[in-house]
Amino acid sequence: MTIEAGVSTGRRVKAMELVVSDVIVETPDTVTLVYDGPYTFDYRAGQFLTIDPHQFKPLVRFIQLLEQLKKKKEPPRAYSMASAPHEKLAITIKEENWTPGEQKYPTVLSPYLVYEVKPGSPMMVSGFTGPYTLPDDITQKTDHIVHLCAGSGSVPNFSILKGALHDAPSLRHTFVYSNKTWDDIIFRDALNQLAADNPDRVRVVHTLTRQQDFSTLPAGVLSGRLTTDTLREIVPDHSTAIFYACGPALSPWDRLAAKEKGVEPSPRFMESVHGMMRDLDVPKQRFKEEAFG
Repeated sequence: MTIEAGVSTGRRVKAMELVVSDVIVETPDTVTLVYDGPYTFDYRAGQFLTIDPHQFKPLVRFIQLLEQLKKKKEPPRAYSMASAPHEKLAITIKEENWTPGEQKYPTVLSPYLVYEVKPGSPMMVSGFTGPYTLPDDITQKTDHIVHLCAGSGSVPNFSILKGALHDAPSLRHTFVYSNKTWDDIIFRDALNQLAADNPDRVRVVHTLTRQQDFSTLPAGVLSGRLTTDTLREIVPDHSTAIFYACGPALSPWDRLAAKEKGVEPSPRFMESVHGMMRDLDVPKQRFKEEAFG
């Protein structure tokens, strides 16, 4: 997952020079970068690190042009850890698409990281930060975490899921994951394997919005967008579960473009999730979110 963010100055954040030890192709436009480095990686499942694009020489002139057009410095980008703290450090990056007329400026860093970085590549990162984590007393609050994800929003939740399976054996997890097609699902095989290995603790529900043929897919894959009624069926104990939702939300550019056209912007995944939480009367203290746009 990618979030535009400055580097946090929190106590645990430090700059680190790492080496990419492996590049795992998750989907045609998404990779996981696995890192090695002489550091103790002290982070919580669900947090992110930041990468400054200025360090990559092939991007320098493009960045200079964008900074001239934007009249501001290109910021570091934040990428959620796909790993849990007991695993080798890894982040997952999905290429951010740019459509002229829909976004004002093209993206810089994610295409480079997805298509150009190879094993052995050195890289400076700053980590770790982010409040999208399970609290230490989570097992006193619930026995059921519901993950609501879309696209690369699965990345921090995948980290949280693996961390909790390792450290909080009393928790159950329902992982509801929305994508366009079966081939777009990040961590598809890994998620399904976690469910198979932990049948009493993990349930994975895939919802596909643009899949044409379901005949060859596993039973239980749902068609269409996630709705309140569907969520109510999937999570009958929604009044006691705690929801962790991550996915695309309306950006300031989306809202400005809609305003210029004199229309209301079409809701994205997170706006729909907010409506479901209201419909189900889920209180704020039982709902945590991280959005990107």
